Amino acid sequence: MNQLDALKQHTTVVADTGDFNQIAAFAPRDATTNPSLILKAVQKSEYAHLLKDAVARYGAQGPDEVMNRLLVSFGIEILKHIPGRVSTEVDARLSFDTEATVTRARRIIDLYQGEGVHVDRVLIKIASTWEGIQAAARLERDGIHTNLTLLFSFAQAVACGQAKVQLISPFVGRIYDWYKKSAGANWDEARWPVPTTRACSRCGASTTSTRSTASPPR
Repeated sequence: MNQLDALKQHTTVVADTGDFNQIAAFAPRDATTNPSLILKAVQKSEYAHLLKDAVARYGAQGPDEVMNRLLVSFGIEILKHIPGRVSTEVDARLSFDTEATVTRARRIIDLYQGEGVHVDRVLIKIASTWEGIQAAARLERDGIHTNLTLLFSFAQAVACGQAKVQLISPFVGRIYDWYKKSAGANWDEARWPVPTTRACSRCGASTTSTRSTASPPR
């Protein structure tokens, strides 16, 4: 048994990449993407055609529609390799605009559904700003599930729990950076997982009751 298989016995493995060939190789449960990961992926020859196709077919509708189509194209390919959900992120430039975030999220879901993908197989990834959390609350009430990212604090996690979001994604690395900077000369690398893990566990506990354990439809 390798380390990945051992890990799968204790937790749910989620791939954070736009490289769906790599996803097929490692067989995670779920997957998440963001525009930066998609940009990295389309620079590879095996994925460049997806960008070219989106530009050729939808370029006249503007860059936002091209990006929406490209994100969904990758999401559809990823879903062919996983049994669970894919997270597709709303443009980060909309992070402080509730209405625009809701509109973009609904557009992404419409595109997925137009390709025969059930709404429950997609999580809309939104920044955990106040405006983003309000957008997520509205989307959840409409049956569109969300994954709140850029989450660094317990206060954000509580707000997400109150909004009944499906999932939160604490930024473990940035929480680690904060503890390290705060400790200064007293930083003990051997002990760093303790406060970081405690912080992330506390954030997770605040939203546990809102998460669904049911498998999404195939």
